[in-house]
Order: sequence, then C-alpha cells, then structure tokens
Amino acid sequence: MKKVWLYWVLGPLVLALFIAFLGEYFREEAVIKYFPLDEKSQFTSYKTNLEFASQEDEDEYEVLWDMSSKTDEKMYLRQDVSLLYVNGRLKGIMSKWEENVSEISKQTSLHGEDSKKYEAISFHHGEIHRGEEPIKSIQATSKDTLYVIDSPHSTRTAFHEPSSSEEKEWKKRLDHSIQQQIEAQWEELLNYYQVPRNQYTLVPLTALADYEDKPFPGTTEENFQRIKGQLWEGLYKNYILGIADTQTNHPIQSYIPLILFDNNGKHLMVLFEDDTGKKHQLIQYY
Repeated sequence: MKKVWLYWVLGPLVLALFIAFLGEYFREEAVIKYFPLDEKSQFTSYKTNLEFASQEDEDEYEVLWDMSSKTDEKMYLRQDVSLLYVNGRLKGIMSKWEENVSEISKQTSLHGEDSKKYEAISFHHGEIHRGEEPIKSIQATSKDTLYVIDSPHSTRTAFHEPSSSEEKEWKKRLDHSIQQQIEAQWEELLNYYQVPRNQYTLVPLTALADYEDKPFPGTTEENFQRIKGQLWEGLYKNYILGIADTQTNHPIQSYIPLILFDNNGKHLMVLFEDDTGKKHQLIQYY
C-alpha cells in the first residue's frame, strides 16, 4: 500500500519537476522568435556601448561593453543579445532575458593589449502577449565601434571617430589590415559553397544595424521587418547558440559572418566558419 501511495504522490511530482526543467531548458535555448510587429508598442531607448575604461598597466587596458534597451510598457518576454568582435574575430557573446519587464541591461569588461578595433552589434527584442490576441513583437538593432591605439611610438588613446590626422591614419591602417583578413576568409567560404558573388550584395553581420531605418538590399518596406526578425531568429539559433555551446577547447575566434542578399530579392544567405573550423551556410527564403 505504501509503495502505491509513493507512486501516486512522487510520480506526478517527479513528472512536474521534469516538465518544469524541460520548459526552463527550452526557454534558455530558444527565446528569440519572430512574431508580427506590434504597432502599439515601441522602444523608448536602445543602445550598444563600448568604452575605454582604464589603463591597468603599461601593457594592458580595460574596455567596457554594455547593451541596454527600454520599452514603453512591460512585456511578456524581453531579450537582448550582443556580439563583440575584436580585429574582426568573435571575442564574446552577451545575452540576457527577463519576463514581465520593460527595461533590460547587461555589462561586462574585457582586458586588451596592443592596438585593436572593437565592434559590437546587438539585437533588442520584445515578445508581447495580450490575452487572446495573436502574439506580437518589437525589435531593434544597435552597434558601436571603438578603436584603441596602443603603440610604443604613440600615446595610448581611444576613440569612436578619429578627430586628428594621427587617429585617422591609425584607423585607416587597422581597417585595411583587418579587412584583408576578413576578405580572405569570405573568399574561402564563397569558393567552398560555389556562390556567384556578382548575384548578391555582400554585407558583414556587424553592418546589419546600418539598416535600422532602411530595408536590406533587394527587400521592400513591406517585407523588411519580417525578413530582419527571421534573420536574427536564425542567427540566434544556428550561429550564436551553436558557438556558445560548442564543447571544445578552441577559443572563440571565428571571423565576422557574411550576409549575402540576393539581387533578385528572393533570398539571403549567411556564410561563416565556427570556432572549430567547420564551415556553415544558412539560407533564408523570403
């Protein structure tokens, strides 16, 4: 009798705990999902910020990296995710989600040395549930770029936009060196997947925030927001989670992914190599 009682009491309890754990697991894994945009709600602010924080010693310094956003009302689910690239290579992924809040923010810092170009791009997302109405969402992107010049031949300095001839020269030099390496990686991916380059408009992932107020190449005002939301949903699932969950001893050093927009406006393609050296091709049809 006791065994039967234990089964009826503990069985449902264990099952409930398992379901709760499973629900929490999938909530952690798949929280960015595109839904039609809500015209009643909006972001009141959103930003990505990179700042030169301090000089730790003669060889190292510290850079602050933060993301934040605020909506005009509390939402069922809020999430921000940010990617940081240093000299064109992925250095870190920062993500945060909360339920029933309007504001979300997260900050971290990293150590740096030598002259570097820091690029961060963030996707800000809100999921809205209103009773029996269809689920809606809001979305936005932001970015920031920081140059830190640390050379024995000049005074250590940091800037977002160059203001002197020396800073302009350093920016030009860094941009050229980094772009050469990235272009070589992209060319390898294009050749590997036999992609006809002249049939696409090529955009680095870090430049997606430039299309905050204008459609992607080959898209229209009518379908742009849907394409944008579904693109970030795919990036989160196949790129961000994939790299964050890779169980290897490889450092996160993959180059900035390349987004290719079909000139005929039919699809887009994402090409990247992960931290293990495996190549990936994602295709999104409109």
